[in-house]
Amino acid sequence: MLTISEHLSADERQRVLRRSDPQAWWLVLSTWAAILGLLALAAAFPHPGTILMVWLFLPGRQLGLSVLMHEAGHNTLFASRGLNQWVGQWLCALPTLNDLNAYATGHLDHHRLAGSAADPDLPNYRAYPVDRQSFWRKVIRDLTGQTGAKLIAALVHGGLSHFGGSTRPGSALLLKQVAVQGALAAVLILSGAGWVWWLWFGTLMTSYMLVVRLRQVAEHAAVPDALDPDPRFNTRTVVAPLWQRWLMAPHYVNYHLEHHLMPGVPCYRLPAFRALLESKGLLAEVPAFNSYQQVLLHAVRWT
Repeated sequence: MLTISEHLSADERQRVLRRSDPQAWWLVLSTWAAILGLLALAAAFPHPGTILMVWLFLPGRQLGLSVLMHEAGHNTLFASRGLNQWVGQWLCALPTLNDLNAYATGHLDHHRLAGSAADPDLPNYRAYPVDRQSFWRKVIRDLTGQTGAKLIAALVHGGLSHFGGSTRPGSALLLKQVAVQGALAAVLILSGAGWVWWLWFGTLMTSYMLVVRLRQVAEHAAVPDALDPDPRFNTRTVVAPLWQRWLMAPHYVNYHLEHHLMPGVPCYRLPAFRALLESKGLLAEVPAFNSYQQVLLHAVRWT
């Protein structure tokens, strides 16, 4: 088991643990600007080709909100706990049908128990590698809205963070999520483009669900040893090209191994943390993955 404090000095650790409110606000506001820009594009040019483009590109921005919720759940996005709680819940979690508190509770259990049979997220990737028929069935369920329908049913019956987390019973969460979706719809209606809310929500129920699944596969499926407590062997980083990160791995979420080694490192400092680990030879034994195609070739039995 790798102990970071034995290899990194206190000064090195402090540099990568430092939080930055300006960088956090940039990530939040630029993500929302991209979302509204894509919806505005569809409203201005309501053509099947434009709608298809938004359906393909919007999920990465929706995942971006979920990733920022994840950061806020660790209290690593902003320097202030209050900002992490408020922005993480109202601007990141609720718009994507998540809940910050439920997510954080379950996710911290995942960190504590990763590399063991008790990991609450293990059922998401235990079966990998899977055969191609099984994988395509999952893809079809995601893209036809079946996975999204299960999420809605879970929300109506008590509340669930689909990004990975614990159930939170009660109607308060559902009311908050309805209110946030209603607020977004109202803004779009007032701007004369109310119909694009259905594009937002339809994407959330379909292509976004596939992107979330691919993220889960990339992070923990078919790793060297899912039951090894060392994150270098139970977790994966994908050093993917920029276009793939924009489509399905925003805000440095692809640096998942580094995140498990030191969960307190803000997402915007994960590349620097990885460079530091590499400079000390701490990742020499870790299998290299340089694209999401490479991950799928490894995690799915295609022949």
